[in-house]
Amino acid sequence: MALRPAPFWETLDSGDRAALMRAATRLGLDADRQFVTQGEDSDHLVVLMDGWVKVVAQSYTGYRALLALRGPGELLGEQAAVDSGRRSASLVTATAVDLLQLPATRFHVLARTRPGIAAVLEQTLSRRLREADLQRAGITEPVPARLAALLLDLMERCGRPEPDGTGRRIALSLSQDDLAGLLLTSRRTVSRVLEQWRAQGWIVTGRQSLLIRSVDQLKAQAFDG
Repeated sequence: MALRPAPFWETLDSGDRAALMRAATRLGLDADRQFVTQGEDSDHLVVLMDGWVKVVAQSYTGYRALLALRGPGELLGEQAAVDSGRRSASLVTATAVDLLQLPATRFHVLARTRPGIAAVLEQTLSRRLREADLQRAGITEPVPARLAALLLDLMERCGRPEPDGTGRRIALSLSQDDLAGLLLTSRRTVSRVLEQWRAQGWIVTGRQSLLIRSVDQLKAQAFDG
């Protein structure tokens, strides 16, 4: 699998991290807490120090889709650093989190006086655009290939080995609707593929987690289609 770029926080040098910490407010939030709401006009940025956050958007018809998952070190609400528009998505904690919250005005001052922060912000914005382009381009790939690649990516980012050695568990509360949103496909299609993989013994699904038992089979699906 391709090497994932280092997140925003890890890319900064120690001086830039210290400056951001002095200017920010540190918060801890429980799981399943919405702390940014789509459509609001707040402009603060968030650096996720620990835990996982869902980026969720809701259409005018009421359809709610998971757009992305962000983990430790990621910058959230970064668009507030470049414009003053309303929030395009909501942020919801997938786990308990520890985060830094920083008003956009303070971030602008730091970015002007510390070129390293501005450079890493630019890299982050560029990477997010590439991610969106890749997601749109990949929609023509078969759903099983895209779903396998997604599960493997989640396993690498937040999976943990089972004590008995039977596989790696993705311990995030992700519904089939969430997986469908990340893949830009239907819940029915995702459900059908997961049911096939369960029957073959490749995965075990639970209410709050998913256990991958056959990494090799998922890799074959992801890379061979």
